[in-house]
Amino acid sequence: MHSRRALLYVPGDDYIKINKALTFGVDSICMDMEDGVALSRKAQARLEIARALINLDFGQSEKLARINAVGTGYELDDIRAMLPHHPDGIVIPKVEEKKQLDWADELIKSAELEHGMPLLSIRLLACIETPRGMLNLNEIASHPRLDALIFGGEDYAAAIGATRTSDAAELMVARQQVIMAAAAFNLQSIDMVNIDFSHLKSLRNEALIGARLGFAGKQIIHPAQVEPVQLAFTPDEASITKARLIVDGFEGYQKIGKGVFVLDGKMIDKPLVRNAERVLERARAAGLI
Repeated sequence: MHSRRALLYVPGDDYIKINKALTFGVDSICMDMEDGVALSRKAQARLEIARALINLDFGQSEKLARINAVGTGYELDDIRAMLPHHPDGIVIPKVEEKKQLDWADELIKSAELEHGMPLLSIRLLACIETPRGMLNLNEIASHPRLDALIFGGEDYAAAIGATRTSDAAELMVARQQVIMAAAAFNLQSIDMVNIDFSHLKSLRNEALIGARLGFAGKQIIHPAQVEPVQLAFTPDEASITKARLIVDGFEGYQKIGKGVFVLDGKMIDKPLVRNAERVLERARAAGLI
């Protein structure tokens, strides 16, 4: 599973922007055929993304393609244009039922067999951005090809009639539900986009809150958002040091038959050890340890 601290959307019909995105050091690059592309440019987006998958070296960046939503009439042509060129994953917007993932899974499996790819090597990422998708979270999250749940905050707010605020209080319950479903099925959860890319302080605060809630990363739409988001989802040196002390201490005390121990005046037990392990997992993903 890729590290997805920052998932950057790039308009799929703009090859120059796709190529430029390779220079940002971003964790995941999602070449978009949906919201970021005009109706008259859908076919061009398929061509440009296929060209990028064939010709460009994405290095350590995950290469994703977001198709149009199932039922729009564009989705079949979108996914068929991508699969022969082996993207790392297909992002499906507005997922509301597991059968939408089953549809994509069948097409991907056929392509994997036809082109000699390992089975399950192309992953699925499901965007949860409607009330129906939220109600069906458990069923959706159980799909075996799924790698991540992506929360679409703006679409969800519009769908329920919520007024968007700077602190996103109106979306807190939904964000936590996505995190919970992802954790229950060992998936990553990716937080919402902050559309105001001119105010990086607000973005940093929102990203830090998302990281504290338990999200694995955040969607971004502008190069200026890359660094603040990656930093928010990367543990600092003090956090890494403390996590190591907790994990090492727990292992040491387990060897002498003790399940809990005291560190800095606090009782350390299994839940705190698991949190420390997650900190170290994030540090490894960021190349810090």
